[in-house]
Amino acid sequence: MSTNTQPVSPGANPHVIIVGAGIGGLTLALLLERAGVSYVVLEKTSSIKPLGSALAVSGHLTYLFRQLGIFDEFHDKSLVYEEARGHDGNCNPTSNVDLRPSVPMTGSNWYIVARPVLYNLIYDKIPKDKIHLNKRVTTIHNGDTSARVDCKDGSTFEGDLIVGADGAYSPVRQGLFKWLKENNKLPSSDDLPMPYNCVCLVGQTGELDPKEYPDIGKDLCTFDSMTSTTTPYTWAIFTTKQRTICWMAIEHLNKSSSKEHEHESSRNSDWGPEAAEAMAQAVRDLPILNAGKTGTSLGDLIDKTDKNLISKVVLEEKVYKTWYGGRTVLLGDACHKLNPSAGAGAMSAIHDAICLANWLNVLPSLAVNDLEATFKKYRSERYPHVKVAYRASAALAKGLEKNTAGAIVRFLNAHMPKWLWVRYLKSAVKYRPQASFLDAVEDTGTVRPRGQTSLVKTRILFEALLKKQQEASLSLKPTMTAGPVAV
Repeated sequence: MSTNTQPVSPGANPHVIIVGAGIGGLTLALLLERAGVSYVVLEKTSSIKPLGSALAVSGHLTYLFRQLGIFDEFHDKSLVYEEARGHDGNCNPTSNVDLRPSVPMTGSNWYIVARPVLYNLIYDKIPKDKIHLNKRVTTIHNGDTSARVDCKDGSTFEGDLIVGADGAYSPVRQGLFKWLKENNKLPSSDDLPMPYNCVCLVGQTGELDPKEYPDIGKDLCTFDSMTSTTTPYTWAIFTTKQRTICWMAIEHLNKSSSKEHEHESSRNSDWGPEAAEAMAQAVRDLPILNAGKTGTSLGDLIDKTDKNLISKVVLEEKVYKTWYGGRTVLLGDACHKLNPSAGAGAMSAIHDAICLANWLNVLPSLAVNDLEATFKKYRSERYPHVKVAYRASAALAKGLEKNTAGAIVRFLNAHMPKWLWVRYLKSAVKYRPQASFLDAVEDTGTVRPRGQTSLVKTRILFEALLKKQQEASLSLKPTMTAGPVAV
């Protein structure tokens, strides 16, 4: 199993239609590319414009990046991230989250990487003839022998299965749920809208002058968050290797303000730029730290950010019970939307992609029952981990709320004993998945990785199928016999 040899898919080798060119969809595409599984990616936009601010990455993902051969480039484009500093609304220190104890546990540093940088790192490794732009999906079809996707421009794509990696407002999920509901197979809870209680504005400045913003010249990422008790906002800033500052402002909604944003929940696309300008104006005067000094506002960073790369999104939170049906399966935000306060959404989508790719590489056949059995294994492995991430994300979001519960959470976080924090980290860093069809990377963490069903079981299947494939190939070769040699 090598990343440098010709890809081989010993299974049934389906043709996969991936809908959505976000981080989750592109990670799946890159994994299928390395596995030798046929696929296409359909993206609704007419051009690739990665949005968002930054992501925190540790041993949860760095072993996969080593498998894919992109870790060195990732390392060069990221900053090591050791602590997150908390402050009140006037930038006075309140807490400090120390991530350094987790480094020996996982055998990996924590990194902060600009979301567009990670996105482009993955995107650049995928053949562009397999990515089709301006393909807004209108209808999906689950057939007995094939699957089909219809697009708004009149084009159609046929394959063996459809992966909906198209975000929280997923047309694939809507089509799948409509089909399941018509057949009385959709749980009533999955037929309800996603709840939300906050909206988020994010952006990333252009390259800044270290003389004006000294933190960007440091070798380590500087991460500062501010939580106000007098305004409905929480905001954060963090530096990148590209000498930029990523920033985020969250507005916590009450019943009145929630109604004002109801139209955005149904209208906005994930991480889209709609309605961003009004919120940008509202948060301009929020104070931020600049190398430990006050006097700088969020507006200073907003003015240094390309307006086309400022995004506003309603932050829904929901984990759907239904992840698949027929020839269709969901991935990432399409089946579990997490509050981005903990940065778990993108990481969970990548974890989905690893697990699903492992199983798709060893499909026994392309029959619907075998596909659904495979999807069930994928969902069974990932669902418990997603629920853990959901609860962690919700707990962190709770600490940002403007109420008594939020104040209690912030107090407990600020005064947590070191031994309890280390114990939490040991539990939090155990899930470090790898792809079963690529060369395994030695995990050097002192905390043993949590069991990964798809890694163990599909690796056994992979080896067995590959051996069978090789034996069949040898049996087809003509027998060589000795004979006269012409000179």
